[in-house]
Amino acid sequence: MIAADLFPVTRTLEELKTEAQGRADRNGYPLAGLVPSEVREALSNIHSLDRDEWAAAWCAIGDRHMEKGAYAQAWRYYSFARWPVPIGAGKELAYRKALDAFRASVKPLDPPLEVVRIPFEGKEIVGYLRLPKNAPAKVPLVIAIGGLDSRKEDMIERFSVLLPRGIGSFGFDMPGTGEAPLKIGPNAERMYSAAIDYALTRPEIDGAKVIVYGGSFGGHWGVRLAVTERERLFAAIVQSGPVHTAFQPEFLEKAFVTKEYLFDRGPAIASMYDGVNTPAELLERAPKNSLLAQGYLQRPTAPMLVIAGEHDTQVPISDIDLLLHSGSPKWSWINPNGGHMGREPKGWTDPVIFEKVTVPWILQILGTGD
Repeated sequence: MIAADLFPVTRTLEELKTEAQGRADRNGYPLAGLVPSEVREALSNIHSLDRDEWAAAWCAIGDRHMEKGAYAQAWRYYSFARWPVPIGAGKELAYRKALDAFRASVKPLDPPLEVVRIPFEGKEIVGYLRLPKNAPAKVPLVIAIGGLDSRKEDMIERFSVLLPRGIGSFGFDMPGTGEAPLKIGPNAERMYSAAIDYALTRPEIDGAKVIVYGGSFGGHWGVRLAVTERERLFAAIVQSGPVHTAFQPEFLEKAFVTKEYLFDRGPAIASMYDGVNTPAELLERAPKNSLLAQGYLQRPTAPMLVIAGEHDTQVPISDIDLLLHSGSPKWSWINPNGGHMGREPKGWTDPVIFEKVTVPWILQILGTGD
């Protein structure tokens, strides 16, 4: 079991409450979509940094929405209740409630959302697939990979905006998170190779136009796949993916307590690994995931867009520079004033970057742009 309390605390309780409310007020990550007055209510019922108490306060709001049949909103509160990862009984319960609420919320969708279960090494890969309705031909597909604290539910919701453009989406958790069957480790991207295998069996999907997107830690897997699946991928998008320095102890120790991350970044990272329970164990294991050390960066990649921020305190800009100056030529969008994911609190927010950078590049490279 992860010794979460051995990791340094990012914020005091009052600092955490103030920051959480501020992010909710400006609709910022990870409280985007939560109602500021309800956030204030939940925070008023939290009197310690105890993770079960945290989960209970947000679940109470989620339960209220669930009882009214407002399943999508219930999912948002349950998902934040388990944030960043379900450590402890309260957060584990919140995550199960989040899955139930999300799957209830998508039942009326048209075109429908399919919960796909792919047999994999005695377990299963769970993904969410949405394809355009009545498409005149085989459709391109974006395989969207969640990050350290985002999930496939977030991915499929975000990328569904491509449906009217005739582009499908397939959302997945990354290794060590959510319902993924693998922990982080060498060759763990093979679970996505199995997902590509499945996608190519679907007659509605154009197997020559499969794009991979990975945001934050999901971008790490985007790089891996751009190399190992170069022949089968049409393109890849890597947004603030950790490459090399982000895995080194000297950087990682500082990044445990970056104020850019709301709280519990250290325990969240540790939870991705099998058998890592303490800061010391994490600092020993993490460097083995360097893409430089494993030889990925020296190899050619599928066409790639790299998105990042100069002042990212979770993935250093040196990682992005290393990625851009290795392997094949790449497109890039670097916000000189941005932090993680290239975002700024005002201006270049997550939705704006997605609308003005990610989506246009996808349309451009597919040749379907306006």
